[in-house]
Amino acid sequence: MSLGTVVIPFCVCVYFPFPLLQVEKMGNAESNAYRNHLSRFLPEEQSDVDGVFDILSGSSGSAAAKNGKAMKKTVTLEALKAYMREPLPEQMTVRLYNGMRSIDLTGKSSAPSDHIAKEQFVIFMSNLLKGNADEKITIIMRMISTTEGPVKGKEIQEFTEDLIKSVVHVLSYRKELKGWNLENTRDSASGIKALSSQLLSELKLADGTKAVSPQLMEMNFDRSVIEDWVYRVPQISAFLSVVIRQGLRVLHSLPDQTKDIVNLVPGCKGIKGRIVSLFDIPSIIYINSHLPAELQHKWRLLFSSKLHGESFSQLCAHIVNKGPCIVILKDVDGFIFGGFASHSWEVKPQFQGDNRCFLFSVFPSLAVYTYTGYNDHYMYLNHGQQTMPNGLGMGGQHDYFGLWVDSDYGKGHSKAKPRCTTYNSPQLSAKEDFTLDALEVWAVGDMPESAETKGKKSILDVDPEAQALLEMTGKSRHSEGLREPLEDDDEDN
Repeated sequence: MSLGTVVIPFCVCVYFPFPLLQVEKMGNAESNAYRNHLSRFLPEEQSDVDGVFDILSGSSGSAAAKNGKAMKKTVTLEALKAYMREPLPEQMTVRLYNGMRSIDLTGKSSAPSDHIAKEQFVIFMSNLLKGNADEKITIIMRMISTTEGPVKGKEIQEFTEDLIKSVVHVLSYRKELKGWNLENTRDSASGIKALSSQLLSELKLADGTKAVSPQLMEMNFDRSVIEDWVYRVPQISAFLSVVIRQGLRVLHSLPDQTKDIVNLVPGCKGIKGRIVSLFDIPSIIYINSHLPAELQHKWRLLFSSKLHGESFSQLCAHIVNKGPCIVILKDVDGFIFGGFASHSWEVKPQFQGDNRCFLFSVFPSLAVYTYTGYNDHYMYLNHGQQTMPNGLGMGGQHDYFGLWVDSDYGKGHSKAKPRCTTYNSPQLSAKEDFTLDALEVWAVGDMPESAETKGKKSILDVDPEAQALLEMTGKSRHSEGLREPLEDDDEDN
């Protein structure tokens, strides 16, 4: 190289045919944060989220990519309302919008824009569907109230009721109730309020004590209390997931992405066009969440006093040896309550079951009462004896059960002064000694092999007195071949 020669630096230019994560105009810190949120989604999930945003913003993904203006596309409240007019109640659409607006992209805590940017939309999805309680809490606080600072108990109640109402509405609209519907179950209005009250009862004050209902409405709850509540009450996150996935129709059909809602509602069999259940949709969701995981996928109607008659013998004939069951009844005063039996019912003069059993109330309040460890009087079924009580019972002791249905059908009691020793339940019925109005028994989970293979009812099932006598003498059953055909297990899906 001679003196005076000019050296021109060699420059390599690389052309990217697509916008780099659509964050060219964001700062490095913001760009990295956005990439971190995007990385939570699989490629097909990113595509799903992009597609919904494109619909909401009225843009075409391919056109936006070509002109590099995808980042400028935004979503308005009106667009959200139009998109979700039928799937979700309007109040929940507004709450989702407020949650999206609450995401601060600049870190300057400026007043939120009326338009939702793509980054806000993605971070909203990332935090609520895949984040922890800390990541969800800012959004949830703004969904509860648009004002900064603590929120009132009444605002939390309104949010929770809106959330549960939206879950029932969207699952019904999308036909995702798996055989249940709003016609074959109790009216959900009282169930929504009951479930909301139950979830709110889990709110803990800063000192760790629970808020008392009458004062709860006017009390202020700060961010840390709400975060603790969301962390301890899994239904809040699960319900938000249902509302977003089914309401926005996003990430609702991708494999392994709906584990939180797969068994939210169990499949329903045996009720189609026959009766209106004593359960409502919110109470089904709540009671099902307390069952062992392997039993949450299916409920099958075994007995209904409306279908099979008001007969204790008929009750025994339909529920013996059918696997784990839920018993639910209503007294003449309108109180609805029951219990979960973890084992097949057997007619015998001894207590049975294990510590997975529980008692519950559905109306006027919704609650589950689990075992205390005080005794093992989980479940009891006896008939046709003179020396032992005859009837169906759960918890407590003879003549003093937490739940008792007498073999003299129509009579029962729920005794607890102050609480049932086995389950720590209060009196479940309106009166200690109650008159029965209606009763249902639901088998939960898959039918046990014994019930499937034997296929017919034994004379001992129809006549529990004979079985009880054999149990007393230690004899086994030998009449399994004499069974009536089981009712068809009709598909209600």
